[in-house]
Amino acid sequence: MKLILLGPPGAGKGTQAQRLVETHGLVQLSTGDMLRAAVKNGTPVGLKAKDVMARGELVSDEIVVGIIEDRIAEPDCAKGFILDGFPRTVAQAEALDAMLAKSGMKLDAVIELKVDEGILVGRIEKRVAEMTARGEPVRADDNAEALKKRLDAYRAQTAPVSDYYASKGALKTVDGMAPIDDVTKAIAGHLGV
Repeated sequence: MKLILLGPPGAGKGTQAQRLVETHGLVQLSTGDMLRAAVKNGTPVGLKAKDVMARGELVSDEIVVGIIEDRIAEPDCAKGFILDGFPRTVAQAEALDAMLAKSGMKLDAVIELKVDEGILVGRIEKRVAEMTARGEPVRADDNAEALKKRLDAYRAQTAPVSDYYASKGALKTVDGMAPIDDVTKAIAGHLGV
């Protein structure tokens, strides 16, 4: 199974990806983690990324897709993978599709977790208050204002990716506001498992 999980920050993509990993033996691929590993391992694509990052620039879509291409060729991805944090733009989705086609692969599903953004903001405010009350450290970006900025960026850059996959007939949607187990069942239903 080759999957993409879409949805705004806080929609539950990480939780659902982890459940798919445990249930189906898939590999969850985080582009950030893959980028750091490629740089650390000195792969050809990683060396290109290192040079770009050393100049303080953003890594190009071409480099990110190259890192994904290298990673999905590894044996642990033979059963399948879930892309986490990619694609973030339509250009990245197009580049991913082209790379997969070149490799003789295609996505089995693109699943979007639909959520109410107002409730997400309320959830984060509640979580931060609970963590603070327990004396736990709170990440600097774990607050309502940061979430609102991330949601704005998601709507501007990543939400069009849903339309891209919908136009190809590949997008499936799930109510991300449902209880976690119900979301898991809905995803399984879309995957036919």
